[in-house]
Amino acid sequence: MPPAYGRDLDLNLLRVFAVVAETGSVTEAASRLYITQPAVSAALRRLTAVVGAPLFTRSGRGIALTSRGGRLRDGLKPHLQRVVDAALAPPTFDPRTSERALRLGVADSVGLWLLPRLLGVLEKEAPRMRIVAIDVQFRTVAEALANGLDAAVTVADELPTTIRRQRLFTDTFTCLYDPRHARLRMLTEKEYFAREHVIVSYNGDLRGIVEDMFHKTRFVRCSVSSVAYVGAIVEGTSMLATLPKRVAGQIRAVRPRLKEKPLPFTIKGSYAELLWPMATDDDDACRFLRTKIVEIAREVATLS
Repeated sequence: MPPAYGRDLDLNLLRVFAVVAETGSVTEAASRLYITQPAVSAALRRLTAVVGAPLFTRSGRGIALTSRGGRLRDGLKPHLQRVVDAALAPPTFDPRTSERALRLGVADSVGLWLLPRLLGVLEKEAPRMRIVAIDVQFRTVAEALANGLDAAVTVADELPTTIRRQRLFTDTFTCLYDPRHARLRMLTEKEYFAREHVIVSYNGDLRGIVEDMFHKTRFVRCSVSSVAYVGAIVEGTSMLATLPKRVAGQIRAVRPRLKEKPLPFTIKGSYAELLWPMATDDDDACRFLRTKIVEIAREVATLS
């Protein structure tokens, strides 16, 4: 802490002093500051006590600076002006030169399609900006946003009113499989439930969206915590994976031998949302990031 802050110096006293020094009148200073004359006089007495020397002297009907007061005025004026300029200057943000590092929460199923595209955009438009990607899901996103995330993209339930949200798109589900090992012509519900499955469970159990929605039990051979493992597990086996269609498409782009089949039942589509703390509404860097995420989501939606 600077030594001056450790003394009994209220920086507002300096503002009062500066206006009195400029006007040469306690009455005029009170009018400009929208406070009472006694309040101005009290502020000057407090400042005089801190400085340890008189700052003003009587001069006719007004007041004039003492030698000590003149030195304080001369030393204070440029600093006060810089403070005022900094406070009133419009924010400046140039993505081409910004070196901000923004913390972005991404759901497991979102990172596959969002992060590569987002980093490609930043490379072209904001080459010095950086992203810290944090894993979130609907149970953890509210706490993560409260603890410093600048934005998040995930599925979410109820959130505090301090969190803004914008729906991006709705995703449907599909069945991912390896046709070399799981020979599927028409995937009926009976055959679906007779097969072995790999699921993504953020609870670390053997229940997935099918169990939760239809209250039917599959034979889950493997439960993993991330979609990043699913492609490698499905390839070379007869297991099926039920995934959002966009995620399945990203996996197939890397593992072209895998195929998709429509599910023999309808799973209500989930929609990804862009979430951000209300406090970042006027942060230009955060606004830039949100704009790019929305643009990417629209592009991805048109590819479906």
